[in-house]
Amino acid sequence: MGLGRGAASRRRMIHPISAAMSAAPENFEATAARLRACRLCRDAPLYGAPLPHEPRPVVQGSATARLLIASQAPGNRAHRSGIPFSDPSGRRLRAWLGLDEAAFYDPARVAILPMGACFPGLDAKGGDRPPRRECAPTWRADLLAGLPQLDLILVIGQYAQAWHLGPRPGGLTETVARWRAILDASARPRVLPLPHPSWRNNGWLRTNPWFEAELLPVLRAEVARAMQAGAE
Repeated sequence: MGLGRGAASRRRMIHPISAAMSAAPENFEATAARLRACRLCRDAPLYGAPLPHEPRPVVQGSATARLLIASQAPGNRAHRSGIPFSDPSGRRLRAWLGLDEAAFYDPARVAILPMGACFPGLDAKGGDRPPRRECAPTWRADLLAGLPQLDLILVIGQYAQAWHLGPRPGGLTETVARWRAILDASARPRVLPLPHPSWRNNGWLRTNPWFEAELLPVLRAEVARAMQAGAE
């Protein structure tokens, strides 16, 4: 599965969940251990300059996880701590989901797979660079194959949405605005698109009040349902 060339690889890009779920499930921890030893973007980058620091992949999950948070890439704080969403964005995300830290960081119920597993560094304006392009085609299929019990996937930001939902017109805003149709159309696991919880999206949240008024209550109910299934 990947972002490769040709019709076959394009089908895999648009339907990575189905492809991974139909494969024989791999042991998530074994795949994650191989990922944590990966140095591809540092030692043999395929796209542009090498990663500007030592790799530190930050992922979470297990074969029993029911909720997947498909995010962008770890930030600088997550890179330093090794803990995903260990920053103000994480606090906002947990508030959106209605989860405390104990539930959010329970790998038996919650998997967290960024599109790029390592902090990609900062751009000239001080913002995070996009996820490294080497990561998802190399690792995502095997990681997803190790999550056979997923009920709900939250696709956060444009990069995760492009991978899990395929190219869509109108960008992130239109994709998130179509959340009802996407959620209703999804076979198990169901899929729900979200903006990134970064403070940089405060303006987006102000100009799109329907997100908090309409989407968040449904999000919390769907998350609670998935977490309860994981506890049974």
